[in-house]
Amino acid sequence: MIPSSSKQVRRVLSGDLCSGCGLCAGLTGSPMTVEPPGFNRPSISEPVPPHIEQAIAESCPGLVVAPWPDAPSWNEYWGPYLDLHTGHAADPRLRHKGSSGGLLSALLLHALEQGLVDAVVEVGPDPARPTANQIILSTSKSDILDGAGSRYAPSSPLHQINELLEYDGRLAFVGKPCDVSALRLYGRSDRRVEERFPLILSFFCAGVPSLDRSDAVVRKLGLEPQSLKSFRYRGEGWPGDAKAVGTDGAERRMSYADSWGGELSKEVQFRCKICPDAVGGSADLVCADAWFADEHGYPAFDDLPGRSLVIARSPAGARLLRDAVRAGAVEIDSGSVDPRAIELMQPGQTKKKRSVLARTLALRVLGQPIPSMRGLGILKAALRSRIGESARNFLGMIRRAAVRKL
Repeated sequence: MIPSSSKQVRRVLSGDLCSGCGLCAGLTGSPMTVEPPGFNRPSISEPVPPHIEQAIAESCPGLVVAPWPDAPSWNEYWGPYLDLHTGHAADPRLRHKGSSGGLLSALLLHALEQGLVDAVVEVGPDPARPTANQIILSTSKSDILDGAGSRYAPSSPLHQINELLEYDGRLAFVGKPCDVSALRLYGRSDRRVEERFPLILSFFCAGVPSLDRSDAVVRKLGLEPQSLKSFRYRGEGWPGDAKAVGTDGAERRMSYADSWGGELSKEVQFRCKICPDAVGGSADLVCADAWFADEHGYPAFDDLPGRSLVIARSPAGARLLRDAVRAGAVEIDSGSVDPRAIELMQPGQTKKKRSVLARTLALRVLGQPIPSMRGLGILKAALRSRIGESARNFLGMIRRAAVRKL
C-alpha cells in the first residue's frame, strides 16, 4: 500500500477501495502514480489541511457514493430518468468511430457548436503510452472525432480539478460513474462546480482494467507495448476491434469479445467489483451500448451499425438530447425504451447490481471498510437475486478478500 499523509486516503487504500478518480490528489496538489498491476493511485506526502480532509471524506468514491436524485421515473438497475431511448449519431463518421453509435460524441459536439459549453473534459490516449489515458480539453469537431471510442484503461480526470475550476469558460465533463459521483459530491462544498460544469455526462462502466491487461492484449497481437504508435480499445464499427499500430506501421486487430472478454475484464479494480452505481446515476445524461441479444438472451457482438442507449436523467440532460434531435445531430428510435428491455441489452449490469449487497455484506463480516451506498436501490436490486446467486457472491467475496490479505 502507498503511504499517505491523509487519514481518509489511508482508509481507502487500506481497503483497496480507490477508483483512481484523482480528486484527492488534485485537491492536495499531489501526483497520481501507476501502481502494480497498473492502476492509478494518489501519492500524498504533504500534510493535508482539515478542510481538504473533510472534502475528501465527503466526496471520495472509496468512502461515499452520490445517492441517485429523485426523478419521475426511477429504476433499481438504471437509476433515475426523464427520457430513455435508443439511437445514434446522425454523422456517419461519428457513428462509425464511436464505440456504440457515437451518440455521446454527437451530443458533446452539439453542445460545443451551440455554445452550451466552451470545451469538453474527456479522456484520450496518452502519446507517451498509447494504451494509457490522459485528460484532454476538446474544443472542436476534430477533437471530438479524435476522442471518440472507449478507453478501457485507468483514468484520473479529477486530478486536474483545480485547473478545471479556474478555467475561463463553461465545461462539459465526461467521466466514469465514480468520477461523476466524486464531482457531484465535491460540488456540495465548492459552488464553482455547478457554475463551471453545466453538463456532466457519463456512460455504463463494466470496471477499470489494469494496464497490465492492456499490455497482454498488445503482446497477443505480436507487438510490444514500448513499440506502439497508437492503440484503440474499440470503435470503427460496432463493437469494433481493438487495434494496435506499431512504430514500424504494422497493424494488428483483435475482436471485442477476445480483447475485453478474454483479457481486459480478467483484472479490474477491486472497487469496481462492489460498485453500486456503474450506470452514472448522478450524471445529467448517460450513454451505453444498446446490444442486440442472441437466442440465449446474451448480447451478440456481431459487427453492425452502432446503436446507443441514452438516458437523460436531469432537465439539463433532457434538454440537450431534445435539442440535438431537433437540430439533426442525433437520431433516436421512435418511442421510449421499456426499462425491462435494457436488461436484455445490458445483462452484465443487472447481474452486477444484484451482487452488490451480498458482496458488501461479506466485507462487513470480515471487518473491512466499504463506501457509504445509501439511496442507490441496492436492496431492491438484491431482492431480485436468487438465493443461490446471492450465496455465491457472498462466499466468492469472502474467498477474494482472503486472497487479497495473503
